[in-house]
Amino acid sequence: MAPVFDYAPAPESRSVVDIAPSYGLFIDGEFAEAADGKVFKTVSPSTEEVLSEVAEAGEADVDRAVRAARKAFEKWSALPGSERAKYLFRIARIIQERSRELAVLETLDNGKPIRETRDADLPLVAAYFFYYAGWADKLDHAGYGADPRPLGVAGQVIPWNFPLLMLAWKIAPALATGNTVVLKPAETTPLSALFFADICRQAGLPRGVVNILTGDGRAGAALIAHPDVNKVAFTGSTAVGKEIARTVAGTRKKLTLELGGKGANIVFDDAPIDQAVEGIVNGIFFNQGQVCCAGSRLLVQESIHDELLDSLKRRLSTLRLGDPLDKNTDIGAINSAEQLARITALADRGEAEGAERWSPACELPENGYWFAPTLFTGVTQAHTVARDEIFGPVLSVLTFRTPDEAVAKANNTPYGLSAGIWTEKGSRILAVANKLRAGVVWSNTFNKFDPTSPFGGYKESGFGREGGRHGLEAYLDV
Repeated sequence: MAPVFDYAPAPESRSVVDIAPSYGLFIDGEFAEAADGKVFKTVSPSTEEVLSEVAEAGEADVDRAVRAARKAFEKWSALPGSERAKYLFRIARIIQERSRELAVLETLDNGKPIRETRDADLPLVAAYFFYYAGWADKLDHAGYGADPRPLGVAGQVIPWNFPLLMLAWKIAPALATGNTVVLKPAETTPLSALFFADICRQAGLPRGVVNILTGDGRAGAALIAHPDVNKVAFTGSTAVGKEIARTVAGTRKKLTLELGGKGANIVFDDAPIDQAVEGIVNGIFFNQGQVCCAGSRLLVQESIHDELLDSLKRRLSTLRLGDPLDKNTDIGAINSAEQLARITALADRGEAEGAERWSPACELPENGYWFAPTLFTGVTQAHTVARDEIFGPVLSVLTFRTPDEAVAKANNTPYGLSAGIWTEKGSRILAVANKLRAGVVWSNTFNKFDPTSPFGGYKESGFGREGGRHGLEAYLDV
């Protein structure tokens, strides 16, 4: 019998990142306290350790930041695109230079494994800034007419699941097109945005072009409602997205919303099983399933259901859950106690409704917010776990017999953000993808992102596109 080797711990050093005991708001090129002096604490989800104390923005701070952005807009928008590009290129290079530091910081503040922040998040963050830097002097050729104009001040609100990457998705196209920015990061993950503020200073970005306001939903609501904001960009829950749409309705503000999802991962009987299993795992357990485009519904052709499920369970039994700073870790911590409670309640409801629950043998750490990777089988389309976005490491397994049934089940959702197709037939990929009502359809892969490719959804998954040439339109007066 071959010997069984245990993994040795391989922790990434925390010494590469220096977190200050407190941080202010970044307004007009300077860090400053909130007008009313309020602060809140940000904690590490894997240990519940307090990382820092952060200023909590109020309405007066929002107004100050918007005024700074408006003032900076005059000179920034008047710069030639080639000059704006130099700043974006500089930011991208600094992000690359500081990528190890930023990866550790993101893992500490968010809870996701260092392997993901290091190998996925940070390379993509730099790539988005490089990509849009390339567009800055080519806007006349983007397909939006000659000499397209920027909108003005962009108010941007981002979520906690990909803090730095969502910042890049928002800020890079806004700056490339000549707009200035007021950005509010999520309350539970403010640190990487504040470090990005320091990168802006390091890159010599003119004062007021980028402003960072930390705080809760009230700060975000004040920013979106501010009368001198010309463009609103939001990534987050569908419920909040609906509130934002109501707030913006009747104004001249341009709006893009990237909201929730309940992505279908469709596996046909001719799919390579091992490859499909890797795609399924990546689709739902990447970032602990806290991904709006996660493949949270697995649709398997009946004839291969048992074989695929056996292989999937074997694969899940090899995943390692634990310290996110350990390079061997596959499953990190859930972002907050609130999110853990939501995942737990929805999973318990799935079990109560009669679906069969399974998790691999998994020892959860004593401190922090943890949830074991979970499968539900015997699921119907009426089950809550097949309808509601859980936003956690929970996979619902359904079956189908024909391609038409697969398409019908995949589209039977209020969401329309992502889908995956697994088959060896190229003709089937094209035929099925054409019928799926999803903004992004992956074939024989999942969760692949590229700055040149647009991303966005249909129905309750929002509207507008981010990334690619399409991502420029939201920041131009066209």
